[in-house]
This record gives sequence, structure tokens and C-alpha cells, in this order.
Amino acid sequence: MGLLEQCEAAFGSPDLYSVLGVRREASAEEIRRGYHRASLRVHPDRAQPEDKEEATRRFQILGKAYAVLSDAEQRGVYDEQGLVDEEGEALRGERDWQEYWRLLFKKITVKDIKDFEKSYKNSEEELADIKAAYVDFEGDMDRIMESVLCVEYTDEPRIRKIIEEAIDSGEVPSYKSFVKESKQKMIARKRRVEKEAREAEKAKDELGLSGEDDLKALIQSRNKDRQKAMDDLLAQLEAKYGNNAKKGGKKTPAKKGK
Repeated sequence: MGLLEQCEAAFGSPDLYSVLGVRREASAEEIRRGYHRASLRVHPDRAQPEDKEEATRRFQILGKAYAVLSDAEQRGVYDEQGLVDEEGEALRGERDWQEYWRLLFKKITVKDIKDFEKSYKNSEEELADIKAAYVDFEGDMDRIMESVLCVEYTDEPRIRKIIEEAIDSGEVPSYKSFVKESKQKMIARKRRVEKEAREAEKAKDELGLSGEDDLKALIQSRNKDRQKAMDDLLAQLEAKYGNNAKKGGKKTPAKKGK
């Protein structure tokens, strides 16, 4: 079974971009970040013993999808022809995908988190990211809240205000899904975050993190309703800082919708 067929069987879509949760026009950094988020959800270290085999299989598929899209030449072939070179270097041989993952994403510390949060929130970079996410997801607040860095549920009123001001100024279009979002959907989002927070609290030995100065210590010290947010922040900032990635990389600017 080829990679595209594996993606469809494991994730319900043969599209590599969809599997990683990114746009087809995504930058290399956005693809890297998408891979990190997606792989954290199925990482074998987080799976229950009875689910570890399936988690490992899905984790390996994600690694292959990222290997293709992170290679400029292979990505070009896939974009133009919808094909994957199964014999190419990225997919050939028995690669240790967990070791590959650990080499890509270094552990970050509490200080990294605090320094980045302080410089990012309410910055021009954050404003651009929020507007871009709003346009990319056509006003879907569920996806906006999942995609913007450092966002917690308690940030939603602030995020909504930023978007509303951008709509009023004509910077971004007005999407019905945003301006007329139902209360039921808002309540469902809140309940989902609370449920995920409870699940995060039960997680043990998150990806091998240990020590008083790493993220596990910070996550465990937070209140229940903030643990999922910190877990997501781990994924997002490890992707941003990992492998000596520069802070404040180039972002996709907000663009007009259809």
C-alpha cells in the first residue's frame, strides 16, 4: 500500500496537507508546525498499551507525509502530479521515525515559553497570525483557536475583538460562520476544551519530559482548565524553537477572502 492509500486508511484522506492539518500554500515552517501538532496527538508514548501498535502505525505515516512535504523537490512533484515517489530517499528504507521526530523537536524550557509568550502576545506577528487564520479557515473559531500560537480558551474574547476590528476596518471579509456563530457551538467548544484538559491531566510521562525546569513541571503546576492549552503550547513552541528554528519566522499575511 502506497503512502497516499495509507493516509486515507489511517486519517480518512489521501491528501498529505489535510493529514498534517495545513493549507496547500503553507510555508515550510507551517508544515513543520502542522506535523508536530498532528504527531503529538498520536505519538506512541502517549498511547495506552492496547492502542500503541495503531498509534505507532499512524505516527509513522505522519512522518512519511512530512518527509515528502518538507522536501522541496518531492513537494513540487506532489503538488503538480498528485503523486509520491515511493522509491525516493525520504520514504526508502526502515527509518526510525521516533528518533527522526526527536531530532527535529528539541525539548524547551519554562523560560523559553515565558519569553516567547511575552514577546508574541499582542505583537504585530500575533495580529497577522490571527487575521491569516481567520481568512484561511473562513471564520471558523474552532480552527482559529486551535491554530494560533499561545492561545488559551480564556483568550477567546480578545481574539474575537481583534477579528471584529479587522472586519470593521475592511482588512478581512465578514464570514457568516464567525459573525453568526451559534451559542451552541461556543458552548460545545468550551466543553471540548474542558474535556481535553481533564484528559491532559491524566497523561503520564508526556513524551519523556522530566526535570523541574521543563514543560511537564509547568503543565502539572497549572490549573485543570489551562493544562490542555499548555499541552498545545508545547507542541507549537517546540515546532517553533526546535532544530534551532529562528523566532519570528516569516508568516503568511492575511489576505482577502473570496
